Amino acid sequence: MTPPKPLTRPSTVFIVDDELAVRTAVARLLRSMGLAVAVFASPEEFIAGYDPDAPGCLLLDVAMPGLNGLELQQLLARRGGTLPIIFLSGRADVPISVQAMKAGAVDFLTKPVVDEVLLTAVRAAFDKDRLARRARAAAAELAARLASLTPREREVLEHVVAGQLNKQIAADLGTVEQTIKIHRARVMTKLKVQSVADLVRLVEPLRTGNSG
Repeated sequence: MTPPKPLTRPSTVFIVDDELAVRTAVARLLRSMGLAVAVFASPEEFIAGYDPDAPGCLLLDVAMPGLNGLELQQLLARRGGTLPIIFLSGRADVPISVQAMKAGAVDFLTKPVVDEVLLTAVRAAFDKDRLARRARAAAAELAARLASLTPREREVLEHVVAGQLNKQIAADLGTVEQTIKIHRARVMTKLKVQSVADLVRLVEPLRTGNSG
């Protein structure tokens, strides 16, 4: 019998730096703190082994041969990558750091980085990744619940969230109030909510996002 897969994968710090001394020192520090680490000598090597579902963060050097750090950041963004990125740079370059942060980097650190500063940045990146993954999982679960609704139930849902009473919905949809009550009850059951207020709180962010 095949053993069950673990429910969660450990967060990993993915280090991409062309300098062996930096990779070795940073990996040793992070592992000494009990963190999982994977090291890569180039962006190309990282891309070849990249698993978009792997949780954690990316510790990324800025200046490297071939693809540089900013180009890898842009490439991952185009592919829909969500791994939080902490940049490491051999010098304090304000324009590059601004560009990296505007593109969503968690932090921009200058080598040699202070151990505690690096660890704090990694913890912040892990927290960001964890929250983002929870949000995506919740959104996926809600999408699955919504997909279970029939077209008529979706119509009733829209009217309920808009604040209409059963008799108003029945008039708009050309049916009787009792039928609306049945559809409404099924909507509440499928979406796993107990009240209209809960229903509105659940669905309103989607409505707002769709309109924006």
